[in-house]
Amino acid sequence: MEFIGVLCLILASTTIAGHFSRRIGIPAVIGQLLVGILLGNAGLKLVHPDILVEDFSEIGVILLMFLAGIESDLSLLKKYFRPGMYVAVLGILLPVFMGMMGGLFFNIQLTQSFFLGLILAATSVSISVEVLKELNVINTKEGSTILGASVVDDILVVLIVSLSMSFIGTQSSSNNSLGVMLIEQLLFFIGVFFLIRWGAPYLMELSKKLMAESSIIIVSLILCLGMSYLADFIGLSSVIGAFFTGVAIGQTKVWQEVSRNIEAIGYAVFIPVFFVSIGLEISFDGIGSQLLLIIALTAIAILSKLIGGFLGGKLVGFSNNSSLMVGSGMVSRGEMALIIVQLGFQAKMVAENYYSAFVLIILLTTLSSPFLLKYFTKKIYD
Repeated sequence: MEFIGVLCLILASTTIAGHFSRRIGIPAVIGQLLVGILLGNAGLKLVHPDILVEDFSEIGVILLMFLAGIESDLSLLKKYFRPGMYVAVLGILLPVFMGMMGGLFFNIQLTQSFFLGLILAATSVSISVEVLKELNVINTKEGSTILGASVVDDILVVLIVSLSMSFIGTQSSSNNSLGVMLIEQLLFFIGVFFLIRWGAPYLMELSKKLMAESSIIIVSLILCLGMSYLADFIGLSSVIGAFFTGVAIGQTKVWQEVSRNIEAIGYAVFIPVFFVSIGLEISFDGIGSQLLLIIALTAIAILSKLIGGFLGGKLVGFSNNSSLMVGSGMVSRGEMALIIVQLGFQAKMVAENYYSAFVLIILLTTLSSPFLLKYFTKKIYD
């Protein structure tokens, strides 16, 4: 029963922290992470990352990526494919390169420096969307480009991270040869295509006919968890199965019902545990000696996305200010980067002595994003 008390403490504290975070204008996820730091190794040591916390956290990250997939608007991607693609690709290449060079400069191993670049390549525009809505510019060419680029960015980064972990990580669940693993992964992505095109729509229609409570939600969860397990089984990350299942469900007529219910399940229990679990692992021992690294990599994280978005905007004829607005909208790393750093930590691709520094870099870039976006938006629309 000890875990019941721990879960109660986590849910109560994250709810309060989320409320006050939003009251002072910062993302709720920041408050949840701070709860993890307060309750974990760096604070009161009341909560430890035991097997139940880890299992709940794993389900939380799967549901989070499932929701991200559902909310990936492919019609928006088609409409703003060209500017979105330029912004996303440059916004991945520059952070990967600059992050890797920065890591090597600070004597971080090559593999871990490359993974650092992947962490910095992630984008979470949920915060940017709130700012765009607040300023009433979400339907402008800049706002639409940010949203379109985020879809491409999510898909590409999830793919690259998952494939990187299967080839250079230590988490592969298959002992087969590389050739067999490649064939398995190719078949998986062919299966994903069929799921998006035919499988999910058929199964969702079938679920409506089942005489069981919440049958649509149950079938969608079976698909999500089943594809996550299959992805993990063939050496990919489980989140890639969840993400593409979400994309498939997002193309069906019931996507809003599924999203609303899965969001309630996820954010009521599992997702807060995931964010708290990240904070539990943070330690401030020796963080002073990494202060220069944190400052330098935070600057790289902000500049690489800003420059990537700027160059992408200029390639499609946007003005300087419009291009900078697009770039600033891609700066926030948020939950996407936190998911990747956690996956890397579990796969031994993020060293324990750098884990806390990387999480702090994500927090700093996430906090800076709304201020940058507001500044460049007001230069155009004020």
